[in-house]
Amino acid sequence: MAKDLKVYPAEKKGELLQLATIDELNEMARQVRRDIIRMLARANSGHTGGSLGMADIFTALYFRVLQKDPHKFWQSDDQDLVFLSNGHIAPVWYSVLARSGYFPLSELNSLREIGSYLQGHPTSEARLPGIRIASGSLGQGLSAAVGAALGLRIDGNERDVFCLMGDGECQEGQIWEAAMSASHYGLGKIIGIVDCNNEQIDGEVNDIMRVEPFADKWRAFGWDVYHCDGNDIEDFASTVEAIRADDRRTKPSVVLAVTIMGKGVPFFEGTMPDKSNWHGKPPSKDDAEKALAILTETVFGDF
Repeated sequence: MAKDLKVYPAEKKGELLQLATIDELNEMARQVRRDIIRMLARANSGHTGGSLGMADIFTALYFRVLQKDPHKFWQSDDQDLVFLSNGHIAPVWYSVLARSGYFPLSELNSLREIGSYLQGHPTSEARLPGIRIASGSLGQGLSAAVGAALGLRIDGNERDVFCLMGDGECQEGQIWEAAMSASHYGLGKIIGIVDCNNEQIDGEVNDIMRVEPFADKWRAFGWDVYHCDGNDIEDFASTVEAIRADDRRTKPSVVLAVTIMGKGVPFFEGTMPDKSNWHGKPPSKDDAEKALAILTETVFGDF
Protein backbone atom coordinates (compact mmCIF):
# COMPACT_ATOMS: atom_id res chain seq x y z
CA MET A 1 0.00 0.00 0.00
CA ALA A 2 1.28 3.45 -0.87
CA LYS A 3 2.35 5.62 2.05
CA ASP A 4 -0.21 8.13 3.37
CA LEU A 5 -2.97 6.95 1.01
CA LYS A 6 -6.21 8.76 1.92
CA VAL A 7 -9.85 7.86 1.28
CA TYR A 8 -11.03 9.20 -2.06
CA PRO A 9 -13.15 12.39 -1.62
CA ALA A 10 -16.78 11.52 -2.24
CA GLU A 11 -17.43 14.91 -3.82
CA LYS A 12 -14.90 14.33 -6.65
CA LYS A 13 -16.94 12.99 -9.54
CA GLY A 14 -16.25 12.38 -13.22
CA GLU A 15 -18.32 13.37 -16.22
CA LEU A 16 -21.04 10.86 -17.08
CA LEU A 17 -20.88 9.57 -20.65
CA GLN A 18 -23.27 7.36 -22.58
CA LEU A 19 -22.47 5.66 -25.89
CA ALA A 20 -25.06 4.22 -28.25
CA THR A 21 -23.43 2.70 -31.33
CA ILE A 22 -20.73 0.15 -32.11
CA ASP A 23 -18.76 2.85 -33.91
CA GLU A 24 -18.79 4.96 -30.73
CA LEU A 25 -17.76 1.97 -28.64
CA ASN A 26 -14.89 1.14 -30.98
CA GLU A 27 -13.79 4.78 -30.87
CA MET A 28 -13.85 4.66 -27.06
CA ALA A 29 -11.84 1.43 -27.02
CA ARG A 30 -9.19 3.18 -29.10
CA GLN A 31 -9.18 6.06 -26.61
CA VAL A 32 -8.87 3.60 -23.74
CA ARG A 33 -5.79 2.14 -25.42
CA ARG A 34 -4.35 5.66 -25.74
CA ASP A 35 -5.00 6.18 -22.01
CA ILE A 36 -3.22 2.93 -21.18
CA ILE A 37 -0.13 3.85 -23.22
CA ARG A 38 0.05 7.34 -21.71
CA MET A 39 -0.40 6.11 -18.14
CA LEU A 40 2.19 3.36 -18.40
CA ALA A 41 4.78 5.48 -20.20
CA ARG A 42 4.37 8.27 -17.65
CA ALA A 43 4.71 5.85 -14.73
CA ASN A 44 7.48 3.84 -16.46
CA SER A 45 5.94 0.83 -14.76
CA GLY A 46 3.04 -1.55 -15.28
CA HIS A 47 1.51 -4.14 -17.57
CA THR A 48 1.03 -3.25 -21.23
CA GLY A 49 -0.05 -6.40 -23.08
CA GLY A 50 -3.03 -7.57 -21.07
CA SER A 51 -4.33 -4.05 -20.52
CA LEU A 52 -4.41 -3.36 -24.27
CA GLY A 53 -5.83 -6.80 -25.03
CA MET A 54 -8.81 -6.27 -22.69
CA ALA A 55 -9.70 -2.74 -23.83
CA ASP A 56 -12.63 -3.92 -25.99
CA ILE A 57 -14.11 -6.06 -23.21
CA PHE A 58 -13.90 -3.31 -20.59
CA THR A 59 -15.34 -0.76 -23.01
CA ALA A 60 -18.28 -3.04 -23.80
CA LEU A 61 -18.91 -3.69 -20.11
CA TYR A 62 -18.85 -0.09 -18.89
CA PHE A 63 -20.51 1.61 -21.86
CA ARG A 64 -23.11 -0.98 -22.85
CA VAL A 65 -23.52 -4.05 -20.63
CA LEU A 66 -23.41 -3.10 -16.96
CA GLN A 67 -26.23 -1.82 -14.79
CA LYS A 68 -24.35 0.97 -12.99
CA ASP A 69 -24.53 4.42 -11.43
CA PRO A 70 -21.02 5.92 -11.22
CA HIS A 71 -22.08 8.86 -9.04
CA LYS A 72 -23.88 6.65 -6.50
CA PHE A 73 -21.44 3.75 -6.41
CA TRP A 74 -21.40 3.44 -2.62
CA GLN A 75 -25.08 4.20 -2.05
CA SER A 76 -27.04 2.24 -4.68
CA ASP A 77 -28.13 -1.41 -4.37
CA ASP A 78 -29.25 -1.81 -7.98
CA GLN A 79 -25.82 -1.98 -9.62
CA ASP A 80 -23.99 -4.96 -11.04
CA LEU A 81 -20.86 -5.95 -9.13
CA VAL A 82 -17.48 -6.21 -10.89
CA PHE A 83 -14.38 -7.95 -9.57
CA LEU A 84 -11.07 -7.82 -11.42
CA SER A 85 -9.17 -10.90 -10.31
CA ASN A 86 -6.13 -10.38 -12.57
CA GLY A 87 -5.47 -6.99 -10.99
CA HIS A 88 -2.22 -6.29 -12.85
CA ILE A 89 -4.29 -5.04 -15.81
CA ALA A 90 -5.59 -2.20 -13.62
CA PRO A 91 -4.72 0.51 -16.21
CA VAL A 92 -7.53 -0.57 -18.52
CA TRP A 93 -9.97 -0.63 -15.61
CA TYR A 94 -8.90 2.81 -14.39
CA SER A 95 -9.38 4.21 -17.89
CA VAL A 96 -12.96 3.00 -18.36
CA LEU A 97 -13.90 3.96 -14.80
CA ALA A 98 -12.72 7.52 -15.41
CA ARG A 99 -14.20 7.71 -18.91
CA SER A 100 -17.61 6.51 -17.70
CA GLY A 101 -17.77 8.97 -14.80
CA TYR A 102 -16.56 7.26 -11.62
CA PHE A 103 -13.80 9.83 -11.07
CA PRO A 104 -12.21 12.68 -13.07
CA LEU A 105 -9.88 11.93 -15.97
CA SER A 106 -7.14 13.95 -14.28
CA GLU A 107 -6.60 11.10 -11.82
CA LEU A 108 -5.17 8.99 -14.66
CA ASN A 109 -2.03 11.10 -14.50
CA SER A 110 -1.15 9.62 -11.10
CA LEU A 111 -0.86 5.89 -11.93
CA ARG A 112 1.57 4.14 -9.56
CA GLU A 113 2.67 7.33 -7.83
CA ILE A 114 3.32 7.25 -4.09
CA GLY A 115 0.08 8.18 -2.37
CA SER A 116 -1.97 7.87 -5.57
CA TYR A 117 -5.45 6.43 -5.51
CA LEU A 118 -4.48 4.54 -8.69
CA GLN A 119 -2.04 1.96 -7.41
CA GLY A 120 -0.34 -0.64 -9.63
CA HIS A 121 -2.94 -3.14 -8.48
CA PRO A 122 -6.44 -2.04 -7.43
CA THR A 123 -6.77 -1.23 -3.74
CA SER A 124 -9.87 -1.01 -1.60
CA GLU A 125 -8.26 1.14 1.12
CA ALA A 126 -8.67 4.30 -0.93
CA ARG A 127 -12.36 3.57 -1.57
CA LEU A 128 -11.93 4.65 -5.16
CA PRO A 129 -15.39 4.56 -6.82
CA GLY A 130 -15.80 1.45 -8.97
CA ILE A 131 -13.44 -0.76 -6.95
CA ARG A 132 -14.71 -2.96 -4.12
CA ILE A 133 -11.72 -5.13 -3.19
CA ALA A 134 -7.95 -5.14 -3.53
CA SER A 135 -6.88 -7.65 -6.16
CA GLY A 136 -3.96 -8.97 -8.12
CA SER A 137 -2.76 -11.81 -5.93
CA LEU A 138 -3.85 -14.18 -8.66
CA GLY A 139 -6.58 -16.75 -8.13
CA GLN A 140 -8.58 -14.95 -5.43
CA GLY A 141 -11.10 -12.84 -7.33
CA LEU A 142 -13.60 -15.58 -8.13
CA SER A 143 -13.83 -16.47 -4.43
CA ALA A 144 -14.78 -12.86 -3.70
CA ALA A 145 -17.40 -13.00 -6.45
CA VAL A 146 -18.87 -16.17 -4.95
CA GLY A 147 -19.11 -14.51 -1.54
CA ALA A 148 -20.73 -11.42 -3.04
CA ALA A 149 -23.28 -13.50 -4.96
CA LEU A 150 -24.20 -15.42 -1.82
CA GLY A 151 -24.61 -12.14 0.06
CA LEU A 152 -26.83 -10.69 -2.65
CA ARG A 153 -28.99 -13.82 -2.54
CA ILE A 154 -29.47 -13.42 1.22
CA ASP A 155 -30.49 -9.80 0.65
CA GLY A 156 -32.89 -10.76 -2.15
CA ASN A 157 -30.85 -8.67 -4.62
CA GLU A 158 -31.03 -9.84 -8.25
CA ARG A 159 -27.97 -8.02 -9.62
CA ASP A 160 -25.33 -9.86 -11.62
CA VAL A 161 -21.79 -10.40 -10.37
CA PHE A 162 -18.98 -10.23 -12.94
CA CYS A 163 -15.50 -11.62 -12.35
CA LEU A 164 -12.69 -11.03 -14.84
CA MET A 165 -9.80 -13.50 -14.89
CA GLY A 166 -6.83 -14.49 -17.02
CA ASP A 167 -6.29 -17.90 -18.61
CA GLY A 168 -2.86 -18.19 -16.99
CA GLU A 169 -4.48 -17.28 -13.68
CA CYS A 170 -6.73 -20.30 -14.07
CA GLN A 171 -3.72 -22.48 -13.31
CA GLU A 172 -4.37 -21.47 -9.69
CA GLY A 173 -6.19 -24.07 -7.60
CA GLN A 174 -8.29 -21.48 -5.77
CA ILE A 175 -10.06 -20.63 -9.03
CA TRP A 176 -11.38 -24.17 -9.22
CA GLU A 177 -12.39 -24.30 -5.57
CA ALA A 178 -14.42 -21.15 -6.16
CA ALA A 179 -15.82 -22.54 -9.41
CA MET A 180 -16.96 -25.66 -7.56
CA SER A 181 -18.60 -23.53 -4.85
CA ALA A 182 -20.44 -21.36 -7.37
CA SER A 183 -21.93 -24.43 -8.99
CA HIS A 184 -22.73 -26.16 -5.70
CA TYR A 185 -24.70 -23.15 -4.47
CA GLY A 186 -26.43 -22.59 -7.82
CA LEU A 187 -25.10 -19.06 -8.24
CA GLY A 188 -26.62 -18.33 -11.62
CA LYS A 189 -25.97 -14.60 -11.20
CA ILE A 190 -22.21 -15.04 -11.55
CA ILE A 191 -20.74 -14.32 -14.99
CA GLY A 192 -17.05 -15.11 -15.29
CA ILE A 193 -15.02 -13.59 -18.13
CA VAL A 194 -11.67 -15.19 -18.92
CA ASP A 195 -9.09 -13.36 -21.02
CA CYS A 196 -7.89 -16.21 -23.25
CA ASN A 197 -4.73 -14.80 -24.82
CA ASN A 198 -2.53 -17.87 -24.13
CA GLU A 199 0.12 -15.61 -22.58
CA GLN A 200 1.58 -15.23 -19.12
CA ILE A 201 4.72 -13.57 -17.81
CA ASP A 202 6.93 -16.63 -18.40
CA GLY A 203 5.65 -17.49 -21.89
CA GLU A 204 2.65 -19.22 -23.48
CA VAL A 205 0.05 -20.60 -21.08
CA ASN A 206 -0.01 -24.03 -22.69
CA ASP A 207 3.77 -24.30 -22.40
CA ILE A 208 3.94 -23.22 -18.74
CA MET A 209 0.97 -25.23 -17.45
CA ARG A 210 -1.55 -26.53 -19.97
CA VAL A 211 -5.16 -25.65 -19.12
CA GLU A 212 -6.84 -27.43 -22.01
CA PRO A 213 -9.43 -28.85 -22.37
CA PHE A 214 -10.42 -25.55 -20.82
CA ALA A 215 -14.12 -25.37 -21.70
CA ASP A 216 -14.63 -28.99 -20.65
CA LYS A 217 -13.09 -28.24 -17.25
CA TRP A 218 -15.59 -25.44 -16.61
CA ARG A 219 -18.47 -27.66 -17.73
CA ALA A 220 -17.25 -30.45 -15.45
CA PHE A 221 -17.38 -27.99 -12.56
CA GLY A 222 -21.02 -27.23 -13.37
CA TRP A 223 -20.76 -24.01 -15.38
CA ASP A 224 -22.42 -22.97 -18.63
CA VAL A 225 -19.66 -22.10 -21.11
CA TYR A 226 -19.74 -19.47 -23.86
CA HIS A 227 -17.12 -18.46 -26.43
CA CYS A 228 -16.51 -15.14 -28.17
CA ASP A 229 -13.92 -12.93 -29.82
CA GLY A 230 -12.82 -10.67 -26.97
CA ASN A 231 -11.50 -8.06 -29.39
CA ASP A 232 -14.89 -7.75 -31.14
CA ILE A 233 -17.11 -5.51 -29.04
CA GLU A 234 -20.34 -6.60 -30.70
CA ASP A 235 -19.53 -10.30 -30.34
CA PHE A 236 -18.58 -9.97 -26.69
CA ALA A 237 -21.49 -7.71 -25.73
CA SER A 238 -24.03 -9.89 -27.55
CA THR A 239 -22.68 -12.98 -25.81
CA VAL A 240 -23.05 -11.46 -22.34
CA GLU A 241 -26.45 -9.98 -23.15
CA ALA A 242 -27.66 -13.40 -24.25
CA ILE A 243 -26.64 -14.79 -20.86
CA ARG A 244 -28.39 -11.99 -19.02
CA ALA A 245 -31.56 -12.45 -21.07
CA ASP A 246 -32.20 -15.73 -19.23
CA ASP A 247 -33.53 -14.57 -15.86
CA ARG A 248 -33.99 -18.18 -14.71
CA ARG A 249 -30.31 -19.08 -14.66
CA THR A 250 -29.32 -21.64 -12.04
CA LYS A 251 -25.78 -22.34 -13.22
CA PRO A 252 -22.91 -19.83 -13.15
CA SER A 253 -21.73 -18.80 -16.63
CA VAL A 254 -18.25 -18.26 -18.00
CA VAL A 255 -17.30 -16.47 -21.22
CA LEU A 256 -14.02 -17.65 -22.74
CA ALA A 257 -13.02 -14.54 -24.64
CA VAL A 258 -10.14 -14.99 -27.09
CA THR A 259 -7.95 -11.87 -27.21
CA ILE A 260 -4.60 -10.79 -28.58
CA MET A 261 -2.14 -9.50 -26.00
CA GLY A 262 -1.17 -5.95 -26.92
CA LYS A 263 -4.12 -5.61 -29.31
CA GLY A 264 -4.25 -2.32 -31.22
CA VAL A 265 -0.51 -1.70 -31.45
CA PRO A 266 1.11 -4.17 -33.88
CA PHE A 267 4.58 -4.08 -32.35
CA PHE A 268 3.08 -5.01 -28.95
CA GLU A 269 0.97 -7.84 -30.39
CA GLY A 270 1.80 -11.49 -30.89
CA THR A 271 2.98 -14.61 -29.15
CA MET A 272 6.67 -14.71 -30.10
CA PRO A 273 8.91 -15.19 -27.02
CA ASP A 274 10.39 -11.69 -27.29
CA LYS A 275 6.90 -10.16 -27.47
CA SER A 276 5.58 -12.01 -24.42
CA ASN A 277 7.74 -9.66 -22.32
CA TRP A 278 5.13 -6.95 -22.90
CA HIS A 279 3.03 -8.76 -20.33
CA GLY A 280 4.74 -6.84 -17.55
CA LYS A 281 6.76 -4.17 -19.31
CA PRO A 282 5.78 -0.52 -19.83
CA PRO A 283 6.41 1.27 -23.14
CA SER A 284 9.38 3.58 -23.36
CA LYS A 285 8.73 7.21 -24.30
CA ASP A 286 9.70 6.38 -27.91
CA ASP A 287 7.46 3.30 -27.95
CA ALA A 288 4.61 5.39 -26.54
CA GLU A 289 4.96 8.03 -29.23
CA LYS A 290 4.92 5.37 -31.97
CA ALA A 291 1.93 3.63 -30.40
CA LEU A 292 -0.07 6.85 -30.03
CA ALA A 293 0.65 7.71 -33.68
CA ILE A 294 -0.81 4.33 -34.68
CA LEU A 295 -3.87 4.70 -32.47
CA THR A 296 -4.40 8.34 -33.57
CA GLU A 297 -6.42 10.92 -31.66
CA THR A 298 -10.10 10.38 -30.91
CA VAL A 299 -13.11 12.61 -30.37
CA PHE A 300 -12.94 11.94 -26.63
CA GLY A 301 -9.67 13.77 -26.03
CA ASP A 302 -6.72 12.86 -23.84
CA PHE A 303 -6.57 13.36 -20.10
